[in-house]
Amino acid sequence: MLFERVVRPTLFRLKGGDAEAAHEFAVRRLAGLARMPAALAVLRARYGVSAPRTVFGLRFPNPVGLAAGMDKDGLALPAWPALGFGFVEVGTVTAHPQPGNPRPRLFRLPDSGAVVNRMGFNNAGAGALAARLAALPRPLGVPLGISLGKSRITPLEEAVEDYQASYRALREYGDYFAVNVSSPNTPGLRELQDRAHLDALLAALVGEKPILVKIAPDLPEPAIAELLEVCLARGVAGVIATNTTLARDGLAPADQAGGAEAGGLSGRPLADRAREVVAFVHRETDGRLPIVGVGGIVTPDDAGRMFDAGASLVQLYTGFVYRGPALVRAAAAAARTP
Repeated sequence: MLFERVVRPTLFRLKGGDAEAAHEFAVRRLAGLARMPAALAVLRARYGVSAPRTVFGLRFPNPVGLAAGMDKDGLALPAWPALGFGFVEVGTVTAHPQPGNPRPRLFRLPDSGAVVNRMGFNNAGAGALAARLAALPRPLGVPLGISLGKSRITPLEEAVEDYQASYRALREYGDYFAVNVSSPNTPGLRELQDRAHLDALLAALVGEKPILVKIAPDLPEPAIAELLEVCLARGVAGVIATNTTLARDGLAPADQAGGAEAGGLSGRPLADRAREVVAFVHRETDGRLPIVGVGGIVTPDDAGRMFDAGASLVQLYTGFVYRGPALVRAAAAAARTP
């Protein structure tokens, strides 16, 4: 395929293999394409796929979405549906703009089909994203999710107000909101998965728009069960399972050095654990809580197994990095009838 033979090798060679430079280059080029309707029409004709379903009250053209982190600031929004995605999640965005952690902070592990990142919620802030979305021609054509995180400068005891500030700034633009309390790259953030913290946070956010909670794959099942109790009690619309992992199981020998970098691991080594968490959530809630499955989807079969485990929707990030837009179409084709 063109992407794997030409596009990916070219991107991976940029600036001596700097993964973040390649990421930024690709998003900038897609942002340029987003201003070219004819080019978007060509992409849509090649990669578009229809497999509609309705989840948490929203109509999705197909069940394969772009995960948060790929286009944090919504720079290339019109391009993603043209590449076949049935929904797009921007962010993670914070109330305060922040640069994130020092570079380098993004590392490819190609033999493992994986990525390690310690980005640290680098983004221009909720206000800047709101301004960009306000200027965006509507409609986008697919549901837009917005992932919310805690600003690094905000103490944990003020987290609720911090999330609320982002939500208020962006409420009119998102079709759903993901509450990211599970990134391993913001100190203390995962404490917000605890019952008391999460209950207070959800009490402040659940309302007119669907609210989803993104959970960590590193939580043991009793902790996930407790989290789900809070979600159900507070009327959460669904969960996203899972975020990146601190574990390093399943890495190829050639990737051991890169795997030693601090940060969250995504990609193929996460597939089994992410699917286990999806299956557990589905069982624990008797299917009452829709699940967005994400983690380790690098082939159409991975997507199919995630749907079989109980996911209503899936998201791609690392698989898209390695396989390109053809994976979006193939994963949508692998969707089971809900």
